[in-house]
Amino acid sequence: MARAAARNGYAPYSNFRVGAAVLADGKVYDGCNIENASYGLTVCAERVAVFNAISAGNRRIDAIAVTCLDAGNGSPSKRLPCGAWRQVISEFGDEITPVIVDGVGEMRLRQLLPKPFSLD
Repeated sequence: MARAAARNGYAPYSNFRVGAAVLADGKVYDGCNIENASYGLTVCAERVAVFNAISAGNRRIDAIAVTCLDAGNGSPSKRLPCGAWRQVISEFGDEITPVIVDGVGEMRLRQLLPKPFSLD
């Protein structure tokens, strides 16, 4: 589903289409990146997928898969989720939430964001 979502990515500036799929309460929600000429208004695929799950009433993300169709064979860091998403998922997942990155493998959220910001 992440790969299919990436095909819908709107990336006229970076030419870097990303797709994500999150598992929440047995259902999968997808998302693609949506760029804007005002770069600060761009939204990553991972956050779109999480926000779709939250909008449907879920409050817990069980797993996520991410892909970038245009990453090529370069560095795996081109495939990893952005920092903004890492903070967002920490709100709805936990340190052991599985993150599957196409072309890189599976890891846990704590590997991507070992010390998330928290108001607790």
